[in-house]
Amino acid sequence: MTQEEIIAAQQQHQQEVETNRRTHEIAMNDKRLRVEIIRMAKETLIENARNKPASEAIVTAEEITAFANELINYAGE
Repeated sequence: MTQEEIIAAQQQHQQEVETNRRTHEIAMNDKRLRVEIIRMAKETLIENARNKPASEAIVTAEEITAFANELINYAGE
């Protein structure tokens, strides 16, 4: 391999590394956002449940998941 080919190969490899890093960073930010939305949904439902009688103030995981999915869908529009 010539010097130019080696440099071109190194540059190509560096671009691939940067692309993979950016892709991973975007995926991690997406996961963090989803966790934050789930936390927000949980807190909202629990706060709303405080105004209900004790027998009705139970918040289930299904309710939290459904509300979080609604928030994700709303944010994605």
